[in-house]
Amino acid sequence: MNFELLIQLIINGLIVGLLYGVVGMCFVLVYKSTQIVNFAQGEFLLVGAWVCWAFLTYFQLPFFVGFLFTLCFMAVFGVLLQMIVLRPMIGEPIISVIMVTIGLSIFFQSLTKWIFGVSPQSYPQVFDTQSIAIFGLNIELAYLMSTVIAILIMAAFFLFFKYSKHGLAMRATAFDQQVAQSLGISVKQVFAMSWGIAATVSATAGVVIGMVNGVSDSLSTIGIKVFPAVILGGLDSIVGAIVGGVVIGVLENIAEFFDSQWLHIGNMYDIAPFYVLLVILWFKPYGLFGTRDIERI
Repeated sequence: MNFELLIQLIINGLIVGLLYGVVGMCFVLVYKSTQIVNFAQGEFLLVGAWVCWAFLTYFQLPFFVGFLFTLCFMAVFGVLLQMIVLRPMIGEPIISVIMVTIGLSIFFQSLTKWIFGVSPQSYPQVFDTQSIAIFGLNIELAYLMSTVIAILIMAAFFLFFKYSKHGLAMRATAFDQQVAQSLGISVKQVFAMSWGIAATVSATAGVVIGMVNGVSDSLSTIGIKVFPAVILGGLDSIVGAIVGGVVIGVLENIAEFFDSQWLHIGNMYDIAPFYVLLVILWFKPYGLFGTRDIERI
């Protein structure tokens, strides 16, 4: 058994799992505040990665300037998307709104192909050295940067929900929309804010992954891959999204290792999270940290 390769894959899984956790927090944020499962979450990564690539390639901006402009663009993009497309759906059946998010997913995939083409594109080189050796393991500098960014985002989420006025308003809205509205909280504003934050944070993950693997349509599949992580942690738990993301990130890399060494199936990296999803839904449908919803009939 190649233990060095196994350790390398586990470290990579931890780093990627933190990014999954960040995207998973966006799933939870939108669900808690609006009761909507956003199936266009992966397209936020895709759009953000392409927008940043355009700033760096077409406008020749320095990376961190282009990255900052991308975050501003995605914040406005998320807010406008909620106001124009999803706000008129308030009060409609949940399944109708979910179908709208699926339609948005297909639309943005087609739009990015039309604008940027179907060929994968690489980011301009950001760091002079692409990877560094730590204890004999080669770690991409982009992944190290992503680890720092992911931890900062998680800390910002905690401080935002704990101490800020808007964070408290979002927590109140997630608890009960009618009560929050009776207390003078603008529920529509909270909805728009949650989508703006989700788009911005997801774009951050998209840019980081694009720096390592290039920008292509495959970025949008991460939204679907993160879904098992959210279910594992609990659809309404921020902490659960982080834990689930790390678990899925490590699990898919371990599955790839065993597949390459013994199984030779060829696609365990992609399908392992969904096997986990089936097992979770079978034994623990509310996830590790999710709130058990009990209704009287």
